[in-house]
Amino acid sequence: MLDKIKTLGADTAVYGVSAIVGRFLNFLLVPFYTNVLATSEYGVVATVYSYIAFMNILYLYGMESAYFKYASTKEIGNDKEIFSTPFISVLVTSLLLSGFIFLDSVRLAPIVEVPLRFADTIKYSALIMFFDSIGVIPFAVLRLERKVKTFAAIKVINIVINVAANVILLLVFHMGVEGIFISGVIASAASIILLLPTIFGKIGLHFRKDLYKSLLRFGLPYVPAGLAAMMVQVIDRPILLALTNESTVGIYQANYRLGIFMMLVVSMFDYAWRPFFLTHASDKNAKEMYSKILTYFVLFGSIIVLLVSLYVDDIVKIRVFHRFIINPAYWSGLGIVPVVLIGYLFNGMYVNFMAGIYIEKKTSHLPYITGIGAAVNVVANLLMIPKYGMLGAAWATLFAYAAMALVLYLVSHRFYPVQYEYARLLKVGIALIVVVLAHAFRHVLFPGLGEQLFKFAALLSFFIMLFLFRFATKEEMSFIRRK
Repeated sequence: MLDKIKTLGADTAVYGVSAIVGRFLNFLLVPFYTNVLATSEYGVVATVYSYIAFMNILYLYGMESAYFKYASTKEIGNDKEIFSTPFISVLVTSLLLSGFIFLDSVRLAPIVEVPLRFADTIKYSALIMFFDSIGVIPFAVLRLERKVKTFAAIKVINIVINVAANVILLLVFHMGVEGIFISGVIASAASIILLLPTIFGKIGLHFRKDLYKSLLRFGLPYVPAGLAAMMVQVIDRPILLALTNESTVGIYQANYRLGIFMMLVVSMFDYAWRPFFLTHASDKNAKEMYSKILTYFVLFGSIIVLLVSLYVDDIVKIRVFHRFIINPAYWSGLGIVPVVLIGYLFNGMYVNFMAGIYIEKKTSHLPYITGIGAAVNVVANLLMIPKYGMLGAAWATLFAYAAMALVLYLVSHRFYPVQYEYARLLKVGIALIVVVLAHAFRHVLFPGLGEQLFKFAALLSFFIMLFLFRFATKEEMSFIRRK
């Protein structure tokens, strides 16, 4: 069983390469844009891409998740039918949606608050969404067949092409905002070209109506669920702006992005986790294995939380080209970083609990689960921001992710009960809370202790507590020795 879990870890690591490279290269584009574009032009880019994020949910209407389910169980149809039915469906609906957006871009621009002189960005966005959508099912094939290196390679190539096109179109041809979106079209089209061997290897003139109805029943609940989950991610900014000011939102946004370390871990895990649990769902010890995976994820995630929380003030002071990674004007918001990281840790637990909902085809429960998270987020923001400012907004997001994880656990446990290692999870939780609280009150508790010495001692104490709690089992220690 531990060897199977090791393959999950290896796949997660490979997916992580593409995620980390992608985030790094996209991060490099931010200072590039801010030095090439006017603030109003960059605002147009941010606005349009925020709409693209929401539209992607509508473009896919849960077909990726539905494909994973039925391709892993093969309960209806053969391989070609299971691929062709959702692929053709997404191809046709994406063509219709993008065609409408492309042809009606001038009328749509004012609706989404884009100046008419940038109406062409709406056309390019339609093309980006079209190419990205029809690539989702082929990418899912690569994940399900564990062709993780091919998946990662195509993702990295997409990002490299995007960055290179941005530099050429903006610096050489001075195309401004339009150049950014044309770069996106080129990169997305390139991904489809690279996916053609996968598409042609799977596609056939097979469209099964009974399979399609089952795919829709499984996938459509992801639309409201996805929109609600998107609200959890973004709703705190407009509320914070309404209750404070632009400066506070700017500081909050800059420090919130430091949660990228934990967000990457969750994204990497999600890429590998879905095909893994569907592939092993029929194994005799599947539930025991899923239980251990949650324990290992929480342990690894807690270590990331501690490392970033303890050393975030050192990270932001790193100089690149004689400038700090984060300008000192933003350092007043560093206190939200541990809260954001723990929020993402709960989000990772939510991803883990998704296994039962998938396996038992109970996705109809997802809309109200994510809806609860969105409601908790809105209410907590309204209650906490007036008193605690940006820290209140960060706590509101943590509460939302925790609520979603708890409700999903209860629902999933009802249909697919897994006996998680509650005692071991509690040990990790206690050790994490003790160190985080010690860090938060270190000036009161350890006034004479040097900062770097405290950080090292705090991190070491986490592992000492786990050792004293006898966290590791004999089987795990033996496995580690063998490897």
